[in-house]
Amino acid sequence: MPTHRWRKSSYSAQGANCLYVSAPDGATIRLRESDQPNTILTTNPTALSALIRSAKAGRLDHLGTA
Repeated sequence: MPTHRWRKSSYSAQGANCLYVSAPDGATIRLRESDQPNTILTTNPTALSALIRSAKAGRLDHLGTA
């Protein structure tokens, strides 16, 4: 796995279940969880912004229901 400069999200609590972000350039954003550090989601700022806006608006709430 390449070396990236990972930053822990300010919304992550101390301890487990932390979200880490790496942005090696202006076009790529990488996300990973502390419990699965070798699983990395790669996206771009536009797509990540759309995902965050959708989550804040509640358009993804149905995904958490069984």
